[in-house]
Amino acid sequence: MMHPTYSPPELSIWKGRASTDQAYLHENILPLDLGAPQIQAATSLQPALLGYATDAGVTRNSGRPGAAEGPKALREVFGRMPVLKNGAQTLWDAGNFVCPDGQLENTQEGFSRGIARLIQNGYFPLGIGGGHDIAYAHYKGLAAGLERGTRLGVLNLDAHLDLRKPDPLPHSGSPFLQIAAHCAEIGTDFKYCCLGARRDANPQELWDRASSLNVMLIERPELRAATLPDVIQTIQGFLDTLDALYLTIDLDGFASAYAPGVSAPSPMGFTPDTILPILEVLLESKKLKSVDIAELNPAYDRDAQTAVLAAGLFHRILSDRRLF
Repeated sequence: MMHPTYSPPELSIWKGRASTDQAYLHENILPLDLGAPQIQAATSLQPALLGYATDAGVTRNSGRPGAAEGPKALREVFGRMPVLKNGAQTLWDAGNFVCPDGQLENTQEGFSRGIARLIQNGYFPLGIGGGHDIAYAHYKGLAAGLERGTRLGVLNLDAHLDLRKPDPLPHSGSPFLQIAAHCAEIGTDFKYCCLGARRDANPQELWDRASSLNVMLIERPELRAATLPDVIQTIQGFLDTLDALYLTIDLDGFASAYAPGVSAPSPMGFTPDTILPILEVLLESKKLKSVDIAELNPAYDRDAQTAVLAAGLFHRILSDRRLF
């Protein structure tokens, strides 16, 4: 029996231009009900969307609400995009985990189980937030679903380190400290790289904590054309220590000109131009096992451009012949 916070897929959300040859994603969606006693095992690696439809963690972290609608907004935009012949031809929709009562921990536990089940059945999870507290649930599920002894690391594209202490409950600013504690609990190394962290977005306490936890930091000023080769070399060094990588993308890391619809916007963020070459490196490594996008807040979006950015990043992954 699936977790009580689970909501099965709603294919009516998927709309777009009609074609005679199923040229668009909305025409190639299959439902994957995680509430079923058994789910269809993938015969080859298959992408599966799983929503984390809550902003309870954002509210706990004094952020502006609205990200609970992120999974719906991304699906609405994503479905209009084309299917390309070199990538995945089918996209599975595995539904959402919701948080109707504000009990974030229950939603995280359900989402974690959902990720583990997808991994164990041969799927490539594409998580949609929701607050960045998705990261703790996603990592925990991924660690449970992979083979024992796998050296798992997380790369976070983000303005924030998200190493705050629960106060007293966990929230959208605490997931990577929770992951560090989980790693200690299961006896594995905490391997965390934060790409795009900003000095104006994190108090000194968090920089000190990152240092004490041996977090690999690539700060926002390093993300420019002149230094990008050095950044890529650093990331490759990080990948060399891993067997598997989990990528989490907090949309508030992007400059607000590109991503206005987030919980904590800033014009000081990075640009898509600097992130896409890095994504290529991650895909080339063949160590990428799952991805999520967090903090999509359609209540503050303009012309759905943040949703389009998020969907475009997913589309690049979905269209990669090295994965699918």
